[in-house]
Amino acid sequence: MFKSIVVGSDGSHTSSLAVQRAAELAKTCDAQLHIVNVCKPTSTAMAAPEAMAMAALSHVGEDAQKQVAQDLEHAASVATREGVRVETHGRIGDPASVILQLAEDTSADLIIVGNRGMKG
Repeated sequence: MFKSIVVGSDGSHTSSLAVQRAAELAKTCDAQLHIVNVCKPTSTAMAAPEAMAMAALSHVGEDAQKQVAQDLEHAASVATREGVRVETHGRIGDPASVILQLAEDTSADLIIVGNRGMKG
């Protein structure tokens, strides 16, 4: 059925539900689960798209970086408890674009997101 599933997570209640359901489905299908948390870039980061990967991280506050790491760690623990193979991805950019690109990069068969998270 599904071999690779991407799920968006921002630490919100709805994204936690999405991660839980994605983990359950991944377990049923024996699929790889990719959990992604996307931070919107600052205007400075947007000005230099060629340097987005690492340089843009300096434009995301340290607190935000820690929160992303904590959110991903929590989401991964949910999937791990289900016995699912999981990989986490912290990214910077437009959430929809980043999720679609990750789905393409991982040959995802399915994308799961909550209906509305903390970041609107």
